[in-house]
Amino acid sequence: MPKFLIQATYTAEGTRGLLEEGASGRRSAVEQAVSGLGGTVEAMYFAFGEYDIVVIVDFPDAAAMAAASLAVKASGALHTRATPLLALDELDEAAHRQVPFRAPGGQGPAGT
Repeated sequence: MPKFLIQATYTAEGTRGLLEEGASGRRSAVEQAVSGLGGTVEAMYFAFGEYDIVVIVDFPDAAAMAAASLAVKASGALHTRATPLLALDELDEAAHRQVPFRAPGGQGPAGT
């Protein structure tokens, strides 16, 4: 299953809800939303800094991730950023694929 890193920042409204519900309640809500789309939560952490919460999830496909993102953003409680994560073997596979790319105004791969 594709894995995603989700980084989120609570809005003022979302922070008030978090204070009311507590972190355990949010974990339960996240797990319910993710499992409802056929996914699983691998890790979930609250953080200091640019993002208030960091979550690693597995979803069956990118459309499931998009559905979750749309629902969360529509709530107005969080601003989110989702990043697809690649396993090492996936990156190895990508590195071995030939890509017929030519940079604009430049030469092709390896100076061709």
